[in-house]
Amino acid sequence: MSTRPPDPPRVSVVLKRSSWRRWVEEDHDPRIAALLEAGDETVSRMERSHTDHLETIDEVAGALADLGAIVTWHDRPHDFRVEGRCDLVVVVGGDGTLLGASHGIGSGVPLLGVNSAPDHSVGFFCGATKGHAHEALAAALAGSSKRVELTRMRVELNGRGLLDRVLNEALVCHASPAATSRYILRLHGLDGEVRAEEEQKSSGIWVGPAAGSTAAQRSAGGRMLSLSSDKLQYVVREAYRPHGESLGMVSGLIGPAETLAIKSKMRKACVFLDGDHIVFDVSIGDVVTMRRSDEPLVVLGLTRSGERKR
Repeated sequence: MSTRPPDPPRVSVVLKRSSWRRWVEEDHDPRIAALLEAGDETVSRMERSHTDHLETIDEVAGALADLGAIVTWHDRPHDFRVEGRCDLVVVVGGDGTLLGASHGIGSGVPLLGVNSAPDHSVGFFCGATKGHAHEALAAALAGSSKRVELTRMRVELNGRGLLDRVLNEALVCHASPAATSRYILRLHGLDGEVRAEEEQKSSGIWVGPAAGSTAAQRSAGGRMLSLSSDKLQYVVREAYRPHGESLGMVSGLIGPAETLAIKSKMRKACVFLDGDHIVFDVSIGDVVTMRRSDEPLVVLGLTRSGERKR
């Protein structure tokens, strides 16, 4: 009796669109061209980073061919969505590319990030780097990679869901960065009761899961949480204390059963989700709420502390 060989793995690869590609090859931006011609320091690393990226794409393509995977390629991270069977999503780029692609990935599909230009990119969420893609991909497809299940956040506006897959953070602030953000902050328990409340003026407020606690939250004075934490954190930016008074909700944790509500006192405000690509208008009286999402993200090649294998 013959045994049917296993189906080859199906892999979706999402590629960064490098600055060189967008600004030089596609836009033919004359300002960029002039700066490159002058050897200006603001663009001096752009071509090298692009070359590293292309070399990493070739490395990943060769590794996946060697491993017998059926591959689909995508070069618009923010438009990417997992469709049909997918055993693994591979992001070739950096953290920005990975964040964009992550919004199209549900809780059942693992993600491996490959930092394509490690000399120019942090790649905190990337479990592999240029030059080490084959071993990382082999381990991912064999199911032997270290993996971390990252909590994501659900954001609603007046009860309407905006995004269930916020990985880094949301920023609620005035539409103008030079204007004061005014709002009422409320922390609700599971039964809806208000556990804490405060009216504030500030430069805005960061709210996000543990995965984002090493980025904007930490820079604004928040705590760095373990990647395995199921809590959210809020951190107020530059809280306004005109007479030196103390505030009770400058930063804090939001438990799995709790909800943070931000009621806007601004006519023109915004909520930004995982950067500046996803933004919604907020007006006076609107309520933005954040809670833990039911859709965690599985990221390969990381430990609970965020350290990658290689």
